[in-house]
Amino acid sequence: MKQKNQATRISVGSKVFDVINYTLLGLIGLITILPFIHVVGSSFATSAEIASTRFLLFPTKFTLDAYRFIFSTDTIFRALGISVFVTFVGTIWSMFFSILTAYGLSRRDLVGRRALNFLIVFTMLFNGGMIPTFLVVQQTGLLNSLWALIIPVTINAFNMIILRSFFMNLPQGLEESAKIDGASDFGILFRIVIPVSLPSIATISLFYAVTYWNTYMHAILYLSDSTKWPVQVLLRQIVVLASGFNYDGTAYTDVPPPEVTIKMATIVVATVPVLLVYPFLQKYFAKGALLGSVKG
Repeated sequence: MKQKNQATRISVGSKVFDVINYTLLGLIGLITILPFIHVVGSSFATSAEIASTRFLLFPTKFTLDAYRFIFSTDTIFRALGISVFVTFVGTIWSMFFSILTAYGLSRRDLVGRRALNFLIVFTMLFNGGMIPTFLVVQQTGLLNSLWALIIPVTINAFNMIILRSFFMNLPQGLEESAKIDGASDFGILFRIVIPVSLPSIATISLFYAVTYWNTYMHAILYLSDSTKWPVQVLLRQIVVLASGFNYDGTAYTDVPPPEVTIKMATIVVATVPVLLVYPFLQKYFAKGALLGSVKG
C-alpha cells in the first residue's frame, strides 16, 4: 500500500514537472518567434497601419508594395543567383578542406600534431587584419572575383576544431577493422568516417552555408563591380534607396514605399532561403552522433 502511494506521488510530481516544463519552453519559444512574426507582418503592412501600431503582428490590410519595390529590377535575381552560387560552392569547398584537415589532426600518430593544432587555434585569437588580407587578395589576383568571397575564408578554425574533436571520439575499432580489410587512409575517411559523422558534418555545413549567405564585408572590400554583388550588399543598397536617397547620396525623385516596410521585407528576403534549407538538415541534428556505428 505504501509503495502504491509513493508511486502515485511520483506520478503526480512528474506530471506537475511536465506542465511547468512545457509551459516555460512554450513561453521561451513564443518570445523567440514573436519578433520574426512582427518582421514578416510589418513587411506586408501599409504605412498608415505601421504608423498607428507600435508592435504589429498581423496586418489588417495586406500590401506587396515593399516586395514590389525590392523585386522591381532584375538585379535582385542576379544577386540572389550569385549568393546561391557562393553559398553552394563555398560550403562544399570549405567542408572538403575542413574534413581533410580535421581528420588529419585527429590522428594521434601525426607528426607535429600539437604544433599544427596550436597554429590553428592561434588564428582564432590573432589574424593579419583587414589591410594585410586585402593586399594578399589583391596580389593573388582575386579582386573583383567571386572566389574572393570563398578562398580567403576556406577554413573556419572553430568549425574545424569541432570536426576534429568529433573524429577523435569515434571508436578506434572502426579504423582498425577497416585497416584489417585493407582500406587506405582515404578509404577509411570517405567510406567509414564520413558516413558515421553525417550529423556533425551537416551541422558544420549549415554553419558554413549561413556564413557564405550572409557575406557582406568581404564583398564590400573585394568587389568594386556592382554586377557581382551578392544579395546582402544589394539589399543594403535597396534600404538606402528606400530612405529617400540614390546611390550617390542625391535625393530620390520618386516616392518609394515606407522605409520601415522595406527594411522588414529585406530581412525576410535575406532570411527565408536559409530557413528553407534547415528542414532538410534537421533530421541529422536529431540523430545520435554514432547511430548505426559500432556499439558497446
